[in-house]
Amino acid sequence: MSTFWSVTVVTLCKYKRIGCPWQGPFHELTAHEGECGHPTKTGNELMEILDEMDQNHKKEMQLYNSIFNLLSFEKIGYTGTDFCSQTCHKKEVQFRPYRTDDFITRLYYETPRFTVLNQTWVLKARVNDSERNPNLSCKRTLSFQLILKSKVNSPMECSFLLLKGPYDDVKINPVIYHFAFTNENNETDYMPLPIIDSVECNKLLAAKNINLRLFIFQIQK
Repeated sequence: MSTFWSVTVVTLCKYKRIGCPWQGPFHELTAHEGECGHPTKTGNELMEILDEMDQNHKKEMQLYNSIFNLLSFEKIGYTGTDFCSQTCHKKEVQFRPYRTDDFITRLYYETPRFTVLNQTWVLKARVNDSERNPNLSCKRTLSFQLILKSKVNSPMECSFLLLKGPYDDVKINPVIYHFAFTNENNETDYMPLPIIDSVECNKLLAAKNINLRLFIFQIQK
């Protein structure tokens, strides 16, 4: 058990508080800390590192405060799990892979239609902004687009974000997007799907489908 723990558990350097980003298996921790360069950095170097850490922490707190503010809205909708008396149905948005009809086909993703806030929506996604051969790129990204399929009587201004669902292990940094939907302007631009890195993106692309949870917050005038 101890051998399994030392190999599989990810540990952090004790100098993380002064900016060391190292993380790795427990059995490599002692060797790393013996060679870690952060304890020997000058005061000015450490001040720069700590200032950057403070700025990142400030951005994170601003994001969380924005999300908490959205949770106070009157009209909030999200895709999720529908609990019935006998069964539990997964209803996360599911991006399914398709190919374009071009001579050199391009991979893209699209969800079935779904209902949030009594409106019908569709999500689309594309790889590396639809470049011809994303399989040849060592750095892959996904971008997505939210489309309102229903007709509305007045502009529908919304904030929205995508997060991982309760049954999946997708590593996504939450980003809040804003858009005012109308009958004439019912599609957002393609926006980056905030996956933490290219490695995580490759994991998603290797899966049969991509399951995420969408939150929509309607802004009341």
